[in-house]
Amino acid sequence: MRLFDLRLIIAFLFGLYGVVLVVIGFGFTTDEDLKKAEGVNINLWAGIAMVVLSAVFAVWAMLRPQFADTDKQPLKEL
Repeated sequence: MRLFDLRLIIAFLFGLYGVVLVVIGFGFTTDEDLKKAEGVNINLWAGIAMVVLSAVFAVWAMLRPQFADTDKQPLKEL
C-alpha cells in the first residue's frame, strides 16, 4: 500500500470532516437547528455518511493497491 495513494488522502479528509460533523451533531445541535431542518440532525447524518465513505475508501485502497509494473520495457522512440 502506498502512502500517497489518492484514495487514502480522500479517506483521511472525509474521515476528518465526518468526525467533526458527528461531534457537532451530537454536542452542539440546538432545538432551533433541528427546527430549521424539519427535525433531522443533518450534521450527525452527514458526518456518519462521511465516516462510512472514508472507511470504504480506506478498505478499497488496502484490498486493491496500485503498483507500477516495473518489469516492462519503456516505449521506444519513433
